[in-house]
Amino acid sequence: MGRTHANRGALLASNLPQLQNLIKRDPQAYRDEFLQQWSHFQSIQRIWKMQPDAVEDGQHFRELVSFVAQVAQCYPEDTKEFPNELATLLRDHYPMLTPDLRRSLVQNLVTLRNKDVITSIDLLRNLFPLLPRTTSSTLRSFIRTTILTDIKTANARTKNHKLNRAVQAMLFGMVERGMDAEVQGDKGKLRNPAPNANGTSSGSKGVEALWAVLLTKELWRKGVWNDAKSVSIVSLGCFHPVAKVQSASLHFFLGEEDEDDDSESEDEGPNIKALMHQRGVKKKTRSGEKKIAKAEKVAKKKRKENATANTPNFPALQLLNDPQTFGEKLYDGILRYDKRYSLEHKLLIMQLLSRVMGTHKLCVLGFYTYIMKYLTHHQLRVPSILVALAQSVHDLTPPDALTPVVRKIAQEFVHPGVGAEVIAAGINAIREVCKRQPWCLSEEDGGVELLGDLIEYRKSRDKGVVVAARSLLQLYREVNPGLLKRRERGKTASMGLTSGSQPLPYGHQRDAAMDIDGLNLLEDHLNQAKEGGSDVDMSEEDEKAWANWDVETDESSEEESEDGWMNVESDGEDKFDVSDSDDEKVPPKPVEDAATPKDEPKRVSTLATTKILTPADFALLQELRLKEAQRVVEAGGGSHSKRKLAMLEAQKKVTAAITEDPSAGIITESVILGARKKAKADYEERMASIAKGREGREKFGSAKGKKKKGVVSSTTNREKQRSKPVMMARQSGAVRAKKMASLRDKQKRIRAHIDRAKKAYH
Repeated sequence: MGRTHANRGALLASNLPQLQNLIKRDPQAYRDEFLQQWSHFQSIQRIWKMQPDAVEDGQHFRELVSFVAQVAQCYPEDTKEFPNELATLLRDHYPMLTPDLRRSLVQNLVTLRNKDVITSIDLLRNLFPLLPRTTSSTLRSFIRTTILTDIKTANARTKNHKLNRAVQAMLFGMVERGMDAEVQGDKGKLRNPAPNANGTSSGSKGVEALWAVLLTKELWRKGVWNDAKSVSIVSLGCFHPVAKVQSASLHFFLGEEDEDDDSESEDEGPNIKALMHQRGVKKKTRSGEKKIAKAEKVAKKKRKENATANTPNFPALQLLNDPQTFGEKLYDGILRYDKRYSLEHKLLIMQLLSRVMGTHKLCVLGFYTYIMKYLTHHQLRVPSILVALAQSVHDLTPPDALTPVVRKIAQEFVHPGVGAEVIAAGINAIREVCKRQPWCLSEEDGGVELLGDLIEYRKSRDKGVVVAARSLLQLYREVNPGLLKRRERGKTASMGLTSGSQPLPYGHQRDAAMDIDGLNLLEDHLNQAKEGGSDVDMSEEDEKAWANWDVETDESSEEESEDGWMNVESDGEDKFDVSDSDDEKVPPKPVEDAATPKDEPKRVSTLATTKILTPADFALLQELRLKEAQRVVEAGGGSHSKRKLAMLEAQKKVTAAITEDPSAGIITESVILGARKKAKADYEERMASIAKGREGREKFGSAKGKKKKGVVSSTTNREKQRSKPVMMARQSGAVRAKKMASLRDKQKRIRAHIDRAKKAYH
């Protein structure tokens, strides 16, 4: 019996897959065999740590590690230190490991995670340090895919806040560790990468920070993370000393793809032109046609993705913590490293700074002084610089800071010594700046003369210049016609000035906001719905109205109650005197309006003080205001009612456009360049136009024999000759030969004709 057991142990020791299968079926029956292999693994590991070259059979060691990882869940007490030992080998002895052993150790760590031997946090904590250290693209791709898949799976059904906070803390630390490093050269590489206690160098801090930013961007793009903590990781990367990390972070907020990313991004798509060429050369088969059709479908999808690739990341811009400090730090960085950064990198910073200033209405006044040195018509990438300038302006920007900028653009771009395209770009840039802050041109600073000179270009011969000048004229007819000459104001603007309606100066408002326009319409609508006998609870309706609008809350918050409210302890009971009774409510005083008779005070709704308005309520309010304006116009309202209706309709279109496409209100280079001559189409555009013209048209060819006959067939050559025009038949070779034939030939032809006739008659 002992010999049988010994033989079985020797057999199973040489066949680990069979032993692995038996252990999974009955762990306790084969515990001794496992302990034998476990002690063998421990001895080889100790030998390898002391002398890595002493272990000759690396394949056996990898098989032994894989075997222990596969059956570790069967003996949790014996293998509780196994994950730590694998992590120690990867962390402390990574340079001495062979590529195959590295890959095997990483794969076995993933196996332990799949079998729930270790948690996701333990796995990710061991994988993150490997990304900047590995030089194998295959292993790096495997680690990256494993990290993204694990986090995505953990957040598939509900948000795993515990895991997300832990991973975000690790990524934030990866970015923060290299913030104080010194760089050298124009590319921002770390200086003196001295190794530390773990054998890693400070040069890897820039690489690990880059990977932290790339992983955050990928998780954001996939929709796994969409909170402010993710944005804070990338926002910190915008100030990293390594230019590559900073560039990747800037591209995240601008919604663009970074060309220097080390991530395994997808290719540009199939080359349709090359496939069509191969199709024409090689033998035509059905499989080839299917391949081309599939490639065209992929290329169409790629073109659609590239069309929306340059859309700014508006949700991330909105989630920035302290945007004013963020913008000031961006400006300080570009000012400090102006000579070190390249023009492309400085342009990225200017674009992001302008987006932040325009989105949050910030005032970084030094930015306008800095950008003035780039406002020359011969400057590289000047359309993008003008876009950044215009995008940074808003209604709270001081006009005094913009007046020198507008004058510099006019002096450099709008004069007879430059081309028509340069003049159009300058006028368009001035128009976009004045559109956001009309008071940058004023009478005190000579803005009337400058505006008049710019408007005179509407008499130019170039179409782009004419369109730009006319758009600037139309803008000031609407916002401030007082700066225009009397003959240039137009009828509507002149009547407005005669009636006394003047634009308010910078920083002024007409009246204090006492009520929401049209809120009484919403109150009447809700009262009618309540009186109509609806049994639906208003609280349930409010919950439905807030659907898809609630801000995501943290499940681990201990201070919040089950209904979502936070319990706040008051210092004293007599400190606040709050009553909800209807008798103690003080009705608001009616506010008179210029359009309302004095004896009939304007009604002020109390709905905003008694109900929390939901986004659905504001959408309904917009519809009710539009219907009321239409009713007033149909009832014979004057021009004021018609203008109000047009304004509401335009506002609805703008709101719908922004909802569908958040980038609808941004400025692009095409807006600055203006209307231009149509560029010559390339080969692909011409072929697309030809294919579009052939849609719905039958294939070219004659339809005589196919449609005019009972049996589908083509006509013979003799039938075609009969229908040939006489004037064309006279010029044929046969007719000419008859005319030029000799007497002998004519006699032969006549004799042959007589013989054929006799035969036919008999």
